[in-house]
Amino acid sequence: MTIRDSAVHAAKKFIEQYFPVAEVVFLAGSIVRGEATESSDLDIIVFDGSLDHSYRKSFVEFGWPIEVFVHSFHTYKDFFKENRDRARPSLPQMCAEGIILKDNGQAASIKNEALALLKRGPLPWKSKEVDSARYEITNLLDDLEGSTNPAEDLFTVSRLAAKIHEFVLRVNGCWIGEGKWIVRALKEFNEEFAECFVSIFDEYYKTRQKQRVIGFADNVLKPYGGRLFEGYSIGKSRPKE
Repeated sequence: MTIRDSAVHAAKKFIEQYFPVAEVVFLAGSIVRGEATESSDLDIIVFDGSLDHSYRKSFVEFGWPIEVFVHSFHTYKDFFKENRDRARPSLPQMCAEGIILKDNGQAASIKNEALALLKRGPLPWKSKEVDSARYEITNLLDDLEGSTNPAEDLFTVSRLAAKIHEFVLRVNGCWIGEGKWIVRALKEFNEEFAECFVSIFDEYYKTRQKQRVIGFADNVLKPYGGRLFEGYSIGKSRPKE
């Protein structure tokens, strides 16, 4: 039995035991994508029309760690919207890629809805959101340039990497990632840029030399006006009395 077959078998037994009245069930995650490792779990999305709320719960059953995401046929729509608003399509991605384990006739509709959302992409950034990100990256670069504390620099660079990834993907209308999904999201956008991104930060963590990181960040900002500090404002200032 292959890992995938084993996972499907375990997921079906899990649903029979814990969610026997579920109407639609998807199995998603690294198992489905063919990227399973020894620490992979089963991501299972359950739709139960009798519920009026959603929840997430973790189990260890049938030899697998299992993350189950439980929704009604209304709550998942709120999550789809929230995922699009924050540009991280975790639930739509799982529904789109998932193997159908149980179906009352609505699974295809949910899949098509998820695929359409993924194709549309996240809500585009407005100029104020671009400027806000430029300002945040500028502050991080100023901190990094002025710092003489290598321990603090580790965390400044970590934050900078996350913000640069977000900036590049959002200004190009792409979905962003989190954790290991950062590199995956960058590769979906542009393989060459993703390789450069990884190389720059990998070199920093090996050598603690920060000039390439700073230069890389400045090059990312340059087409959008470069660093931003002077004149940046949030809200509206009150006139002097």
